[in-house]
Amino acid sequence: MKISTKGRYALRLMLELASDNSGKPVSIKDISKKQGISEKYLEQIISLLNKAGMVKSIRGAQGGYILTKNPDEYTVGMIFRVTEGDLAPVKCVSDGENCDRKETCIPAILYEKINDAVNEVVDTTTLEDLINWKMEKKRG
Repeated sequence: MKISTKGRYALRLMLELASDNSGKPVSIKDISKKQGISEKYLEQIISLLNKAGMVKSIRGAQGGYILTKNPDEYTVGMIFRVTEGDLAPVKCVSDGENCDRKETCIPAILYEKINDAVNEVVDTTTLEDLINWKMEKKRG
């Protein structure tokens, strides 16, 4: 599995929203400046996150975006699946995929293990964890 720029930028965007302690909406323009990411690209990404119900748009001069939940309620896996789709390393281990050779295919065992390991990491790591890691890095 290779995470695209869309997935990486979505995670950075969500981390910016989660890290903002002001309680006010954060503008795409501000995130763009802080992260060095094109506003247009961030607008495409925020649209996906908005449709998925992960962020809420606040209109007006002081508008922007806020998270719809607490940072500890978002996993990295949730964010990646909105932007990347299925995270399986190969099609044969994707949910809902049937493979005629799966029962006799020895590499499928390896692919399942890789898939399980990736899902374990991304589905147990939250935005709150990333915020804590960020704070630890600043201290250390």
